[in-house]
Amino acid sequence: MVRYAHVSPLLCFFFSFTFILLFFIPVVLSQLPQTQKDAMKKLSTYLNESNSNPCSWKGVTCSDNGRSIIRLSFPSSRLSQSDFLTDLCQIDTLEYLDFSINSLTTIPSDFIRDCRRINGLNHLNFSQNRLSGPLPNFSGFGGLQYLDLSYNSLAGSIDSQLNGPVGIRSLNLSFNQFNGSIPTQLGKAMVLEELQLKNNHFRGQIPEELMNYKSLALIDLSSNILSGPVSDRIGQLSKLKILILSANHLSGGIPESLSSIKTLSRFAAYQNSFSGIIPSGISRYLGILDLSYNKLSGSIPSDLLSSSTLQSIDLSYNSLEGPIPSNFSQSLIRLRLGFNSLNGTITSLANETLSNLTYLELNNNRFTGSVPPQVGTFQSLALLNLAENEFYGPLTKELGNLNQLQVMKLQSNRFTGEIPPQYSQLRKLSILNISRNSLTSSIPSEISSLGNLTILDLRDNRFGGSIPDSIGNMKSLIELQLGNNKLSGRIPSMPSNLQIALNLSRNLFAGHIPDTLSGLNALEVLDLSNNDFTGKIPEFLTTMQSLTVLLLSNNPLSGTRPRFNQPGIVIDTSGTNVVKINTTTSGATPTSSKKRNSVLVSVVVAVAAVVALLITENVYVFCESANLSSIESEMHKPLYLRK
Repeated sequence: MVRYAHVSPLLCFFFSFTFILLFFIPVVLSQLPQTQKDAMKKLSTYLNESNSNPCSWKGVTCSDNGRSIIRLSFPSSRLSQSDFLTDLCQIDTLEYLDFSINSLTTIPSDFIRDCRRINGLNHLNFSQNRLSGPLPNFSGFGGLQYLDLSYNSLAGSIDSQLNGPVGIRSLNLSFNQFNGSIPTQLGKAMVLEELQLKNNHFRGQIPEELMNYKSLALIDLSSNILSGPVSDRIGQLSKLKILILSANHLSGGIPESLSSIKTLSRFAAYQNSFSGIIPSGISRYLGILDLSYNKLSGSIPSDLLSSSTLQSIDLSYNSLEGPIPSNFSQSLIRLRLGFNSLNGTITSLANETLSNLTYLELNNNRFTGSVPPQVGTFQSLALLNLAENEFYGPLTKELGNLNQLQVMKLQSNRFTGEIPPQYSQLRKLSILNISRNSLTSSIPSEISSLGNLTILDLRDNRFGGSIPDSIGNMKSLIELQLGNNKLSGRIPSMPSNLQIALNLSRNLFAGHIPDTLSGLNALEVLDLSNNDFTGKIPEFLTTMQSLTVLLLSNNPLSGTRPRFNQPGIVIDTSGTNVVKINTTTSGATPTSSKKRNSVLVSVVVAVAAVVALLITENVYVFCESANLSSIESEMHKPLYLRK
């Protein structure tokens, strides 16, 4: 038999009251002070936020007990009015403010005056707004550690506006219009770790005082108007990880002291006027080195490409001489040496350590000999550019094994023989340029199996025979250059997506202009000049609405030129017997005659310009970054985004 203890009503009341008290106390304690609620009212109207408890808003972080607001983060909130900012300074517990990616045009002076009293405020982010005018004076913001005002239109010089934040660690003023000298008063404690000032109008030298900030890990001064040499004291920044000085007017030599910074992983100084030799050991600890577009001379140091950490190196557009060193990093992914005066053979590339190579650019040098068959083992290779050198002999058939290859440029060399049938295996190939060589035989029909090919350039060779009938199956092709060969016979149907150009000039084609060209409704440039075409200009050419340039010169054509309705089209029939339609009358006034002469001059000038354009190499513009993913890492995340 179960017995139950007697519980008095007074004891029940005590337990009930205690339970209720324990339940409601946290609710009472979790209420924000009225001052903080009031401070958020104006912002709530701009955000269309109806909840009376700001702690429940998205973008608001409150303390654990719910008694104070500590973080406000409202990026991409379509805010354009700035008057709410001053009210937020009533929240004396604020630590973090992020109003990036909005349309704010000003930071009110009252905000600067009142918020400097908030000792715990350490993070301000107003990047990607529409701020203008001078940089506010942050004197009094003693606790500020992170300031991001990048991507605005702030202007003027910077003196002591940033010396007030004693312990500032990260400063980003990139993409503004600041001028004057690089600021050197950047926090009295001198604990700055990240300095990003790219894309401004800063002038003068990189100040020596900057070398006193021993905690610097990231310096980006690119795209300014800085000049003069870089102090060798930069090697004293022993914590430096990223140094970007690109797109300035800096001169002198590359500081040798950089080779002593064990933490340095990326050094970019492209598009400057650095001269002299590349210091030995400069790449010892680097992962990325970019010294392109400078005036560097001498040979490539024997140890430059061998660092075990090196992934990407760009030395293009300099005046370097000599051969390519034979020691390579197994980590190397990108090797760009184009537009120098390098010479000798490239037998050093017959190296198994280059198996991870993705980009190989040796164009516009003086290399000679043959292309080593070992290059065909670089299974990661996506871009191969050997153009404008002195390579000779047959095309290396092993290149057909590069099943990841997207771009192959071999033009302007002295290659002979035929196109190897193995090249038909390059199924990912988008651009194939073998123009300006001495290739013979015929164009192989297997080339039509390259279904992703967009540009095929075989001009200025010695190809004979006819164009393969299967070329019409290349549905992705938008440009076909076959000019200045010895092609003849029937012209087959062309790919209907041809858009940029079809060049069949300077060949041995004869007979009437074939109607197999009639389906090219997207074509802009058609060059049939310097052949043996006869008969009349076909009417179907007048219906090709995208046609802007038609070159028929130096053919034995005859008859009357049909009327072309394409606006602004340029037609060249010089060297033919084609008669133009006479639209003038005997009663033409002197004024109309002058107009006619003016139009004639304009047409002649336009034809000359187009012909000159077609003679040049760059009929098309190829942007590597649009077709190929870049392996080069962008700069590290700011400190406030790190875990």
